[in-house]
Amino acid sequence: MRKALPKFGLNFFCLIVYIFLAAPIVVVLLSSLTTTEFIVFPPKGITFRWYVELINHPEFMQSFMLSISVAFGTAIISTIIGTMASIAVVRYQFRGKTAIMQLVGSPLLIPSVVFGVALLQFYSWIGLAASPSALIIGHIILTIPFVMRLVVASLVGFDRTIEQAAMNLGAGSLRVFFQITLPIIKSGVIAGAIFSFITSFDDLTVALFIVSTDVVTLPVRIYTYMQYQYDPIITSVSSIMILLTVVLMVVIERVLGVGKVFESKNS
Repeated sequence: MRKALPKFGLNFFCLIVYIFLAAPIVVVLLSSLTTTEFIVFPPKGITFRWYVELINHPEFMQSFMLSISVAFGTAIISTIIGTMASIAVVRYQFRGKTAIMQLVGSPLLIPSVVFGVALLQFYSWIGLAASPSALIIGHIILTIPFVMRLVVASLVGFDRTIEQAAMNLGAGSLRVFFQITLPIIKSGVIAGAIFSFITSFDDLTVALFIVSTDVVTLPVRIYTYMQYQYDPIITSVSSIMILLTVVLMVVIERVLGVGKVFESKNS
């Protein structure tokens, strides 16, 4: 009985934490179904009217497509750079390795507002105007640490004798990487790419300093729209973002088996 009490207390605490984290998401999702002209919870009636209303707001679709393209470009470039950097960090010793690792991981420690202001000042100094490319560059800096953490985790405990055996049989370095190394660490690489996509797609703070009237991402569009109107269209757009993020997280957890990646890191 005494052993069951601590377990029950831990389970109850975990349940409270889950409810605390999920409650805001549930409120947004249900509020998007209300029949009223304003956001209310619990919803008064159930309707998909506010999702249909998005057709009359092409600016949201334009921002959505921009966010998707920026996130896609960020994910590709961050994954390539982060994977190569992870291999270098794990397998080689070189001068300044610790300093480089701390520099790469600094975006995780620096507040997003500070990073956004610094990026704005840097773009002004080099004369780079607001554009999708400017957003991608900023998001690459922001997401590379996520890629490196996951890829480094998948490289820990990697048996390099497999690569050596392939080289002894005549395989070149590129062939060994694409046919042996990459398939083994693919869970960490793909998970890093998806995390990069999600981080870039959901980013508001950094994008807020880089966007212009012609280049507006979806989170920034929602933020500016709320300053003048507060109808359930906001919750419908937010619900779409939430559902997209949830789907990607399910892909990471169920299909890629990211749990094994973190197990390899801890082992």
